[in-house]
Amino acid sequence: MIKAITGTKDILPSEISKWYHLEKTVRDIFNYFNYVEIRTPIFEETSLFARSIGEATDIVSKEMYTMIDRGGTSITLKPEMTAGVVRAFIEHSLGEKSSLNKLFYISPMFRQERPQAGRLRQFHQFGAEALGSSSPLLDAEMIEMAFLILKKLGLNDIFVKINSLGTPQSRETYKNELRKFLSDKKEKLSEESKLRLEKNVLRILDSKSHQDQEILNNAPSIFEFLDSSSLEDFDIVKKYLTDLAIPFEVDTRLVRGLDYYTKTTFEIISNKVGSQSSLCGGGRYDLLVEELGGKPTPGVGFAAGMERILLACENEKSLNLPERNIDIFIVRLDKELSFKVAELASNLRRNQLIVEYDYLDRSVKAQMREANKLNSKFAVILGGEEFSKGELILKNLSNGEQENISLNDFNKLVSRVKEWH
Repeated sequence: MIKAITGTKDILPSEISKWYHLEKTVRDIFNYFNYVEIRTPIFEETSLFARSIGEATDIVSKEMYTMIDRGGTSITLKPEMTAGVVRAFIEHSLGEKSSLNKLFYISPMFRQERPQAGRLRQFHQFGAEALGSSSPLLDAEMIEMAFLILKKLGLNDIFVKINSLGTPQSRETYKNELRKFLSDKKEKLSEESKLRLEKNVLRILDSKSHQDQEILNNAPSIFEFLDSSSLEDFDIVKKYLTDLAIPFEVDTRLVRGLDYYTKTTFEIISNKVGSQSSLCGGGRYDLLVEELGGKPTPGVGFAAGMERILLACENEKSLNLPERNIDIFIVRLDKELSFKVAELASNLRRNQLIVEYDYLDRSVKAQMREANKLNSKFAVILGGEEFSKGELILKNLSNGEQENISLNDFNKLVSRVKEWH
């Protein structure tokens, strides 16, 4: 038997209502903030991700699904969305059409990670990007939108972590100081952090190794190196969140895994998804558009893992979705009425009713069982003595009430269903 590839997962009919609900919540909140959806291809040129995410990051060095196409071009299944959105922003001159572009997306992503709870190799993210303004109010808006979506889904055990990475200049100064601090402690670092020391030293700050964290307790803080502009912007973000009563804490070790962040970075954490506690994260990336060949354009955004959010919802039991049901199940008493049943079903469906009938030539008793299994609100019974008199039976399955209706009075059938509904 052929099975799904490791790290991928089928979304079955029994689960799909949760996804619909999540997607609707996402779209509703983004719409309130005037964000418009963008969709980009599932793969891009590999160089796009190498330039934007950073050659030394785990994503580029270990996790990307990369291949050579028939034309000899190296292409990669997208591991994240920001680079693709920025590429589209530049390619289609969106900055010339609008001074501020507020965009959102819902899309599958691909990373060859070790599969675990809430983290797959094909996974799904939603997120937002705002391109054109350096206002820290947009940074705070990103956090607010993400927080509102999670609260709307009923999640309560969540809080926000925020940090500032400052300008590229202050960030480089800090990286040099951090590398200097760690250089004589290299032998005590974990193997992964030893590799990161030269290539991506900031990632050592969010190492999961206990021994690394012990060493970092005396490390210099990035706030010792931030410029006045970064500090002022960070104060505005904190004030905005405080005024909106959004719980947060400052975490000076929060650096995120991508090279393009400047100034604000943030994550929203849940205590309900195990060791991989981050549900979403993002921050400001004021140099990325220029880095990818566009005009200097500030930007800020975030992305959220949908599988992980649904896992948190399941663990908090926050989704109380109604069971799926149908409006009408047509029960056929006589086999020769099959075409008549199909015709009636078609007409009812054209009146915005959810209709099902038997395709398996089952007994009347089995058909009624199926109607109950599908949580049908009504049964339309066709055949027998009533049919010979030019009538059908409409039965309300919730209270047993029923009524005979003329086969020629289709409008009465529809109105009665909607009235009883």
